[in-house]
Amino acid sequence: MKARFYFGLAVGFTCLMGALALLIGHGSVLAINGFSDNQELPLPLTAPIANSGVSFTVRGLEPSVRVDRQGTVYVSSIRGVPGGVDLHRYNAAADGQPGLGGTYPFKYEGQPDNCGIFNAQQGGCANNHLDPLGLGLGGGDVDIAVNYPSRGVPNLALVSLTLAPGITGTHSIDQGDTFSTPNPVVALIPGDDRQWIDGINALNVYLNYHDVPTFNIEVQRSNDGGETYLNGFAEAIDPQTFPAAGGVPASNSANVAGQIKVDRSSCPSRGNLYQIFVAPDSVSENLSGGALRSVYVGVSTDVKMGLPVFTFTDFKVFPGPAGAQKQGAENLFPALAVDDFGFVYAVWSDNSKILFSSSSDQGTTWTTPIQLNSGTTIGNANVFPWVAADGNGHVGVVWFGDDRPGNSNDRGKLEPGHPASQRAACTSGTSCMQGWAQWNVYYAESVNGHDATPFFFQSVISDHVIHRGTLSTGGLGGGADRSLADLFQVAFDPRHFANVAFSDDHKVNSGVGPDNGPDNPTTLRLIRANFTHQLTATAGSVVTTGSCAGSPPPPPLGAEKITGGGQIPSQKPGLSANFGFVAKNDPPNASLSYHDDGATGGRIDVHSSNITVPTVTFSGNCATFKGSAKLNQQPGYNYNVNACDGDPGAGQDTFFISVSGPNFSYSNTGLITSGNIQIHQQ
Repeated sequence: MKARFYFGLAVGFTCLMGALALLIGHGSVLAINGFSDNQELPLPLTAPIANSGVSFTVRGLEPSVRVDRQGTVYVSSIRGVPGGVDLHRYNAAADGQPGLGGTYPFKYEGQPDNCGIFNAQQGGCANNHLDPLGLGLGGGDVDIAVNYPSRGVPNLALVSLTLAPGITGTHSIDQGDTFSTPNPVVALIPGDDRQWIDGINALNVYLNYHDVPTFNIEVQRSNDGGETYLNGFAEAIDPQTFPAAGGVPASNSANVAGQIKVDRSSCPSRGNLYQIFVAPDSVSENLSGGALRSVYVGVSTDVKMGLPVFTFTDFKVFPGPAGAQKQGAENLFPALAVDDFGFVYAVWSDNSKILFSSSSDQGTTWTTPIQLNSGTTIGNANVFPWVAADGNGHVGVVWFGDDRPGNSNDRGKLEPGHPASQRAACTSGTSCMQGWAQWNVYYAESVNGHDATPFFFQSVISDHVIHRGTLSTGGLGGGADRSLADLFQVAFDPRHFANVAFSDDHKVNSGVGPDNGPDNPTTLRLIRANFTHQLTATAGSVVTTGSCAGSPPPPPLGAEKITGGGQIPSQKPGLSANFGFVAKNDPPNASLSYHDDGATGGRIDVHSSNITVPTVTFSGNCATFKGSAKLNQQPGYNYNVNACDGDPGAGQDTFFISVSGPNFSYSNTGLITSGNIQIHQQ
């Protein structure tokens, strides 16, 4: 059976003795292909554990980049658990004008997640700002998001990962200068992997992550800028798709999730949520450990109702070729973006081709994928794609590409000098790496991305070779070089220019060592986040007028939906139980959230689970729906709900729920005391 890949905690660290030394950033010689000089974002060489005499080597990996509507640029990167994450900020008014070659004078903003399991004597959570010596609670993965208020400084949200307890969340309302006290339990379900976030409006932030027990993609909403994520819940893999993409049983191939994206356009599609993931093409392939060869996008439109729960419907973008080898479409994360007119774009890699598809009807149907990379990159290894979009059809895609044919994981072809069967780099020799594959950063830009035949202009935007050898796309299960981890990102600024942050290990870490020469694989490399930004347009003028993306097809004739949110009396007199739900019958789908602090035997928290297809039936103004549930974050339970729309809501509508499972039974019913239940004829 094929092993499931985990990415969130795949970045380890090396313990080293020694003093802390600061690294001075550099700018390369010349701007390249319309982009600024590449610049290294400085970090300490090592991070001592307080009062221990032991230090960890500091790395800048998997950088996330965002630019808010005021033009402030944020770059975050990870050190590895429990080293925490780092943040750099550039704001022209506060930090000064660009230097020679267009480089930005970034301000180092410290470790926003530094809640310090080792730094209690340095202030712990209260001292999480500008404290490079402490070790953060997270650091396995990081993502950031900016909000879009009508006025004022945009909120900046940040999430960082450690497997247990889970995801740490924090946010800043002053451009990264200070952050809220990190909240280490923002995920409703403990035991999480590879989280992503995206923002809309002044303070709404959406979080997605894998829950390890089922490997569904959990989605939560924050209404407070990312301090908590308690205001909305869904699972992005719908019950019809889960058998082909889910992680039950645990031997399944399951899926790899990309970043969640929210539509921020002014079109009717505004507020839609989109979740891209890759998975096997069928139930049988998932059960037999097949390749993650097909690309899916989950779409939520009822999220815009603002209820405590919402649903996703999944659509297959691309069924990869049968018999796909290696990781299929998982090389690494698939990526997705939405432009300012509601058009949606997806990119992924089969390890050689960067593939691109678009949707003009809110994620329901997709164009036949095209190979985006061109020229000398064709046939070589091309991995780690990421995409940004704005305007009307303006799309930018970045990826890592090397200089020769061969899979990015193939040591025999990309790291010659040892037998292919050895599956390990040569371990000695000062010239060993001179014949290895050389990697650069590529950028392709289009101003007609949703046309039937979009045109992309491709360029190299790294002004030096950033890495030599293999690049693993296998997460913890990979046998190739993981020095650059799993991803890097691109974001557009208000001028429609690309901002790119990527990891780089081309330099020797001579301040820590060992230093056995620049071409010796036993030499310790300096791994840092690098940054470059676009200075001139490369693909033509960006279109900022035109028509919105089209609407999805209407629901089938006779389809019905019921929604609700509010309170009923708790089992304990004087308390209330909270509920929220969405249920529809064609195809059957339901999302449920229920919480009763006064339940006999102790508080209960119930969430639906898409591991089985729910049954949903309607009768007059009532609906009954049943399905699988998680009770207090544990799977293996079932729920049964009956809800009636009595209009106008409180005092008329009724709600009944029962929950059962191993050695457990609960039921409650009553007229709702607040909120509303509503039948929708579709």
